[in-house]
Amino acid sequence: MSVLGATGAVAAELKVGYVDTQRIFRDAPAAQKAAKKLESEFSRRDQELQRMAKQLQGLQESLEKNSVTMVESERRAKEKEFGDLSREFQRRQREFREDLNLRQNEENAAVIEKANRAIKQIAESEKFDLILQDVVWVSPRLDVTERVIKALSDGK
Repeated sequence: MSVLGATGAVAAELKVGYVDTQRIFRDAPAAQKAAKKLESEFSRRDQELQRMAKQLQGLQESLEKNSVTMVESERRAKEKEFGDLSREFQRRQREFREDLNLRQNEENAAVIEKANRAIKQIAESEKFDLILQDVVWVSPRLDVTERVIKALSDGK
């Protein structure tokens, strides 16, 4: 009985906090800066892919509309052009997604590293025993996310 009482007293003194990682990725200045950096880094390639998609759509519409009136050799040449362009588009699109995912992971890792340093600093300065991330449910009074975002804003 005394062991249970002692455990309850320790649990009552335990200071617990929670950090919403998704909110950090959405609201922290470092995350917003990373998103803008990625957008500027990949915007040219994205525009190129959009232009290529429009070209493919135009070719497809032209083929559908004019294939009946085209000479067989001209129709085959257009179909080959469409197939070649389609394969090139798919290849570039796949490379774009892979490169973007890789860079997003790199930028996210940097944001998480900064956030973890801020969380550790908050935990030590405010004497938290435990700070959790990504839980199913948590009481709003335990949420320290705003303090982490503020620490990241202040450049700590």
